[in-house]
Amino acid sequence: MNLLSAAAKVSSLTMLSRITGLLRETLIARSFGASEWTDAFNVAFRLPNLLRRLFAEGAFSQAFVPILGEISTKGDQKQAQILVNAVATLLFWALLLTVLAGVIGAPLLILAIATGFSGGPAYEASVVMTRIMFPYIGLISLVSLSAGILNTFQRFAIPAFTPVLLNLALIGSALFLAPHLERPIYALSVGVLIGGVLQLLIQIPALSRLGLLPRIGLLPGAIKSAVTNPEARRVLKLMGPAVFAVSIAQISLIINTNIASRLQAGSVSWLSYADRLMEFPTALLGVALGTVLLPSLSKANAKNDLVHAGELLIWGLQLTFLLAAPCALALFIFGEPLAAVLYHYGKFNALDVLMTQRALAAYGVGLIGLILVKILAPGFYSRQDIRTPVKIGLFVLAATQLANLVFVPWLGHAGLALSVGTGACLNAALLWVGLHRRGALPSSAWFKYLSQLLFALIPFGAVLFYAAGAHNWIALQAEPWIRIGLLASWLGVAAIVYFGSLALVGIRWQKFLRHAK
Repeated sequence: MNLLSAAAKVSSLTMLSRITGLLRETLIARSFGASEWTDAFNVAFRLPNLLRRLFAEGAFSQAFVPILGEISTKGDQKQAQILVNAVATLLFWALLLTVLAGVIGAPLLILAIATGFSGGPAYEASVVMTRIMFPYIGLISLVSLSAGILNTFQRFAIPAFTPVLLNLALIGSALFLAPHLERPIYALSVGVLIGGVLQLLIQIPALSRLGLLPRIGLLPGAIKSAVTNPEARRVLKLMGPAVFAVSIAQISLIINTNIASRLQAGSVSWLSYADRLMEFPTALLGVALGTVLLPSLSKANAKNDLVHAGELLIWGLQLTFLLAAPCALALFIFGEPLAAVLYHYGKFNALDVLMTQRALAAYGVGLIGLILVKILAPGFYSRQDIRTPVKIGLFVLAATQLANLVFVPWLGHAGLALSVGTGACLNAALLWVGLHRRGALPSSAWFKYLSQLLFALIPFGAVLFYAAGAHNWIALQAEPWIRIGLLASWLGVAAIVYFGSLALVGIRWQKFLRHAK
């Protein structure tokens, strides 16, 4: 399997997801602006989203994929099916209890993560929308189980495409359901629930073709069999520290949401709009490469092929720097044109553009760190070592919140984004050192490589800096197509300059055409 081709496939489908996500955010911005109602939706959606990352994409995949990969390396299809059934059964019942608790305890949950909403209409709306959306955690966690199975067997397309369905459901709800509701913002929560159902349904044919469609045990005997399954118990044993590892980042997110809810009205939404743009490169690079690398690393470690595992990590890291560095620079320098073109319509005004641009610039500082964490962490997970990332994560959590004490009084909501970015850079640095000390990350000619990248970035940044000040991007709201054309033209020129500069300094794409063993 060609890793660059696989990563490109995942990245292109993720690009489709992010494009529809941007259309979704643009529509929400145009329809609702950055108001207490959008703040309420973002806070309510954060709860099921948090638990999705905790149960599914984060802790679950980190514990499940390496063990399923180990079994698949032995070619034992029957044991793989038994493990899938056992894990699906345990996950289903745990999620059922979690969803019930979330629906009942929604008022207390909102008070816990957004104390600034206490007693107001935004609080009431958040509670209602939390109750509507909370079943999404159950649906999307089963989707993530399916994605873990498919990714382990190099079936990357369906998992990468799946998020598109959530975006389409939200777009449809905003366009066709919102006008008929007394409180239109509630349509978005209904869209989330519909999106979860669609995301789960699309997994079934792909799993059936693979012969690994999970069978959830509903009777006591089946549940007991799942609990006593030795491989499932290994997954649970790894999930303990994995849940803790993922929860560290989510605890930081909850604290930041709480702080944002106490800042200027609209702060939660400005961060959310900036986060959507920041997630473009994070998902296209970090998620795509991490998704492709984890199964390959797991199989390499299962064969005790440490040399190949180290080569895979170096490949992922060098490709990340190559593509993430210009994205980070673009967010830092070119944030106003990006925010204006994508969001500056309807109720989203010039102040909202400015505040979103500030958050984008702050995210740009830490973008490379955010992406590197997604490449470096699988180096530990593939070895079934989750405790080390937990220890590093605890330290980073404390450092991030100490940074908030400095940055938030100075920069407001943008200070929260800057704290997240600097914390991610610290996290990446510590993971890098940990892998290097374990001999899992071989030495490489990093000084030469990074120097070449720096020389290529200088003319790229100069083009974007000039373009950001060459036009009144706010005033061009009256001529949206001209503004879109200017943005596309300048980004195209900057890309040509960057890749031309890479060729001049001697970096060739051929070095990334790696084939997994």
